[in-house]
Amino acid sequence: MKNLYLLDDAIISPLGFSIEENIQAIREGRSGLKLQQKPEITENPFFAGIIDESLLNQTFSEIGATEDFTKLEKMILLAVKQILDKNINLDLTETALIIATTKGNINLLKEPGDFPENRLKLGQLGKVVANFFGFIQTPIIVSNACISGGLGLAVARRLCDSGKIKNAIVVGADLVSDFVISGFNSFQALSAEACRPFSKDRDGISLGEAAAAILVSTEKPKISGVINLIGDASANDANHISGPSRTGKGLYKSIQKVLKEASISSEEIGFLSAHGTATVYNDEMESMAFHRSGLEETPLHSLKGFYGHTLGASALIESIITKHSMLNNELFASKNFGELGVSKPLNVIRENQKQEISYALKTASGFGGCNLALIFKAEKK
Repeated sequence: MKNLYLLDDAIISPLGFSIEENIQAIREGRSGLKLQQKPEITENPFFAGIIDESLLNQTFSEIGATEDFTKLEKMILLAVKQILDKNINLDLTETALIIATTKGNINLLKEPGDFPENRLKLGQLGKVVANFFGFIQTPIIVSNACISGGLGLAVARRLCDSGKIKNAIVVGADLVSDFVISGFNSFQALSAEACRPFSKDRDGISLGEAAAAILVSTEKPKISGVINLIGDASANDANHISGPSRTGKGLYKSIQKVLKEASISSEEIGFLSAHGTATVYNDEMESMAFHRSGLEETPLHSLKGFYGHTLGASALIESIITKHSMLNNELFASKNFGELGVSKPLNVIRENQKQEISYALKTASGFGGCNLALIFKAEKK
């Protein structure tokens, strides 16, 4: 397969509306999770990372848009605009637009406002974004539960390898909506405190909302350091409509496939960005898959303590942060981690540290038994 280089990126989240703000917040250990009250959905308060809509509207007004857009659309448009502003000569006829999301404009079910009914459809979301910027090709929608953002990178890699396009902008975004809150609350999966991935006292997830975008290309940029996606693999364990495999077999299979494709061993992986939702079963499943893969000593973290679970955006956000970790030789602590609470040993990062990383592994899992593994390679010379 052709090399796929990770170029300019952007993150819109409660931590900030730029990649620099997001990384600095993580570096300083500042979380975007805050206590939320939704008595109409659940009587118990819960932690979530929600973007201030007034701040979002103020920032969005600066781009001079004349149409009305939903909150999710504004988040996506701001993220993509940051990419295009840095690449004003990008040929959109040779650039695919790939949008990853689990629920899109699902909030319109409760408060449709003046938006037409078809605005709920994921395909229409793609058209809104494509038309705003003038993308020529029909946008591709990736909606495969919580691996969607990372799977968007895998789709871009395969499209570029086919020779049909040279570049792609991959966008991942989701909201903390009443629909999503009620769903996770019905599973009794919402944590009353900020989530604690892989910790003994973990008791569920914290939700989050964000949008992330990244430009990827088969053309290597003329800079000294660049990150290359050299492997992607997915597997479905078909365990349950919502529950993860108890043995981690699907994630394990994904990891084995991606290591084979990248032609490296697990010992060469210098860093692992885990899914780490802080539910009892997910974190245990991951520990088993990592142990079987020989990754129990590999430094790892979960970013869910900073962002919460941002659903379809999560794997893309975490891939982007992984990219910058590799470029800066910087490993970030797994926020809110206390005492290890899974059956297999893991090397969870407790404090920020400097370390050169040649290869990194990003994993993700989601409802319906889907699992994804990506391998990134640093080319710094």
